[in-house]
Amino acid sequence: MKIARMSPVEMNLEARFDAYVAEEKKIEPKDWMPDAYRKTLIRQISQHAHSEIVGMLPEGNWISRAPSLKRKAILLAKVQDEAGHGLYLYSAAETLGVTRDQMLQDLHKGKAKYSSIFNYPTLTWADMGAVGWLVDGAAIMNQVPLCKCSYGPYARAMVRVCKEESFHQRQGFQVMLNLAQGTPDQKAMAQDALNRWWWPSLMMFGPSDADSPHSAQSMKWNIKRFSNDELRQRFVDMTVPQAELLGLTLPDPDLKWNEERGHYDFGAIAWDEFYNVIKGNGPCNKERLGARVKAYDDGAWVRDAANAYATKEAARQKNGNTSTHAA
Repeated sequence: MKIARMSPVEMNLEARFDAYVAEEKKIEPKDWMPDAYRKTLIRQISQHAHSEIVGMLPEGNWISRAPSLKRKAILLAKVQDEAGHGLYLYSAAETLGVTRDQMLQDLHKGKAKYSSIFNYPTLTWADMGAVGWLVDGAAIMNQVPLCKCSYGPYARAMVRVCKEESFHQRQGFQVMLNLAQGTPDQKAMAQDALNRWWWPSLMMFGPSDADSPHSAQSMKWNIKRFSNDELRQRFVDMTVPQAELLGLTLPDPDLKWNEERGHYDFGAIAWDEFYNVIKGNGPCNKERLGARVKAYDDGAWVRDAANAYATKEAARQKNGNTSTHAA
């Protein structure tokens, strides 16, 4: 296999790039960047965008079944927020030279990934609480450091995303609290949702550091600020007291406080399950991807109409400008 070698000029540019990033400065779309940096960002940002869009599906499933009009309105607003997050992130990725159509085609063909957590079913209303509390809580733990990402458009998009995700997490916790303080059946429903979502939430941080192929370089470039295992530990430490406040039990018999480490120890994660879901064999992989492809195909007429209008409007403005100059 032929290995591409950098020219002296490219080596000098990369050294200057590394020094610039090390000084906590932002890279903007028109700045020079290594191809590997660009490709890493496209992979990460597009995967993040896909996760926001696919993540609408498990919760959208409950909009028509929410227990009250108030809950319905809140859930509808939340799902709408997730759509907005996806649009911010697709726009950020486009600044790197990739088109939105290409990103979506990669998703629909299974070439691009999205967060494994969204391949699990939402079986009861309590799942809306667990998803908000745990899944959005894990997302915040992952995403707040991205507000200081070295790539400017990504960092700026994350500022607004994190503010809205923080609201979503609090709303999910409130759902769990109401259920936990309700009837015995409601509390049991909340506990069941926690049992099912706890371990997939820990998997959201990605594989352990020893098995994460991208983490070291992403941290060197200040794309990622903390390792997968560091963020996972922070999430566990944050969530344990919240579960105690709810009066619910985290489904991990090995969970205990380690005085020497100053952190909670927790049980082994079932990585075989994680990789199986990543490969497309989770409970809802085919359903989620099928729903996205169908939505894209069903929306073709909207895109065609918008493009036709844009073409017509551009022609109208061009003719108007021509007439003005002629006059």
